[in-house]
Amino acid sequence: HKVRIVNAWKKKGRVTAMTGDGVNDAPSIKNADIGVGMGITGTDVTKNVADMVLADDNFATIVHAVEEGRGIYSNIKKSIQYLLSCNIGEIITMFVATALNFHQMPLVTIQLLWLNLVTDSLPALALGMEPVEAGVMKQKPRDPKEPILNKSLLSRIGGQGLLIAIVTMIAFYLGYQNGDAALASTMAFSTLTLARLFHGFNCRGSASIFRLGLFSNPYSLYAFFAGLVLLLGVLFIPGLNTLFLVSPAFGMTNLAQVAGLALAPTVIIQLIKLLKK
Repeated sequence: HKVRIVNAWKKKGRVTAMTGDGVNDAPSIKNADIGVGMGITGTDVTKNVADMVLADDNFATIVHAVEEGRGIYSNIKKSIQYLLSCNIGEIITMFVATALNFHQMPLVTIQLLWLNLVTDSLPALALGMEPVEAGVMKQKPRDPKEPILNKSLLSRIGGQGLLIAIVTMIAFYLGYQNGDAALASTMAFSTLTLARLFHGFNCRGSASIFRLGLFSNPYSLYAFFAGLVLLLGVLFIPGLNTLFLVSPAFGMTNLAQVAGLALAPTVIIQLIKLLKK
C-alpha cells in the first residue's frame, strides 16, 4: 500500500517522501524521491536504501532538514545572481567601449584579472553563509522542472548588470574630461570594483537590506571591508598603483565621485525592493 501511495503521488507530478523503519518499508522508501529511515529503531535494510536517516527518530528533524535545504538552494541562487549580474556589468562596459571604438578601453587586462579574483570570490562566498530567510517554510514547494535561471532571476540579473555598467561608463566619461586616459581607466576600474562590492548586499535576499538586517550575516560585511581595503591599497599604495596602472592624478575628489556612482545602483535596487513590499 505504501508503494501504491508513492506511485500515485508521483504520477501526479509531486515530489514524494516516505518514512519507515522495518524491512517491509524498504520498497516504498527506495521508490520515493526521498526515502527517510529511522536511525535508532530502523533496520539495516531500511537505512541502506534511505536517502536520509533520522539519527534521533524525530519527525520534526525532517522539517528542519527541509528548511535547511530550501536555505541552501536559495543561497546558491543568490551567489549565481551576484556573479552573473556583476560580470554582465563588466561585459556590457567592455562591449560598448569596443563597439563605439573608444581610443582607450575602460579597463586594462590586469585590472580585469584583479576584479575577477577579488570581487568574484569574497562576496559570493559570504552569500553562501546567508542564514535561512524568515517565512521560507510558508513558500510553496518549487517545481522540480523549473530551471534555476528562471525568467524572474534572469530579468534581475540583466537589469542589475546594466545599472552597474551605466555607472562605470559615467565614471569613465568623468575621468576622460581632460583627455586623461589613465584617469578615466582608473575611475572606471574603481567604480566597477566598489559597485560590485556594494551589490553583494543587494543579492542577500528578496527583501531590502533594512528588513534583512545589516548584521544578520557578518560575513557579507567582512567581505565588503576586505574588498574595500584591497581596492584602496591598489589605488594609493606606491608600487601597487604603478602595477595596476592607476593614474597619479587620482585624488580624494575622484574617490568621492567613485563612491557616489558605485553606491547609486544599490540605492536604486533597495528602493525598488522597498516599493515592492
